[in-house]
Amino acid sequence: MSMQKAIIARRPGGPEVLEWADVELPAPGPGEVLVRHTAVGLNFIDTYFRSGLYPWPGEVLIPGGEAAGVIEALGAGVEGLHVGDRVAYTTPNGACCTARTLPADRLVSLPGAVSDEVAASVMLKGLTAHYLIHSSFAVERGQTVLVHAAAGGVGLLLGQWLAEKGVRAIGTAGGPEKVALALAHGYDTVIDYRADDFVAPVMAATEGAGVDAVYDSVGRDTWRGSLKCLKKRGMFVNFGQSSGTLDDFRISDLAPGSFSANRPVLFDYIASPEELRARAADLFAAIADGTLTPRVGQRWALSDTAQAHRALEGRQTTGATVLVP
Repeated sequence: MSMQKAIIARRPGGPEVLEWADVELPAPGPGEVLVRHTAVGLNFIDTYFRSGLYPWPGEVLIPGGEAAGVIEALGAGVEGLHVGDRVAYTTPNGACCTARTLPADRLVSLPGAVSDEVAASVMLKGLTAHYLIHSSFAVERGQTVLVHAAAGGVGLLLGQWLAEKGVRAIGTAGGPEKVALALAHGYDTVIDYRADDFVAPVMAATEGAGVDAVYDSVGRDTWRGSLKCLKKRGMFVNFGQSSGTLDDFRISDLAPGSFSANRPVLFDYIASPEELRARAADLFAAIADGTLTPRVGQRWALSDTAQAHRALEGRQTTGATVLVP
């Protein structure tokens, strides 16, 4: 057992509850690996756990859902990995630390074409983009979809991937700079939701037809409008709630157009090592061949994670945010 540095929270609350503290680092047991972090990704889900919106995991929270690093030690029985290998992973919590011991079957090896910072920025966001358009609503060439938060980390990846698949992507973003950024990342049309209600522009852009699916990570502020933008029998995919939960959503809200809805969670789509590695292989191949160009929009020192949380919740970030140990 040794010590390491980590961001911890002893109680739910705002960014002010985050501390830079010493915590114990256990040696790897059977089937485990010790990884020294080189980059940690920041995601909105981190703020959900920190605030108490999601269940509090134990006495002390270490936030952080994705990271990359180098293997420093192996437990007994670990095969296919070696000390010095570059690896990455995504888990619900625990990544905001300088090093970590975790199960070997949750790690993926990094190809040379994917840097540590890019890996730390795409394990959660990129795998989310993958399951959204391949599983939650499997897109087909010629379809049209709406993506909220198009200038965010997941949104920028979705725009590029959808364009490569021949799918017309309409996005929403907040402010002219974010609109321009999304347009540069594959979106056909981007609506500034600060200036316009998005429903009328979406319907105008589709000549009244609506969209085949909506990918909505905003939640409370957008879900009603999202349903109004759907074609009959369209799909509403709600994969986040940055503006708040859908507390008053009712199944009868789907009746006006015989809509379908799902509320997917990434970790159910990478539950087995085989599915995790298959989706990661697709993601890394898309980065290597240029289909996806992940954008790291800002960096903070890992010790300044509280500042990064404030910026994220204040809609002051674009693309991905990386925390550097």
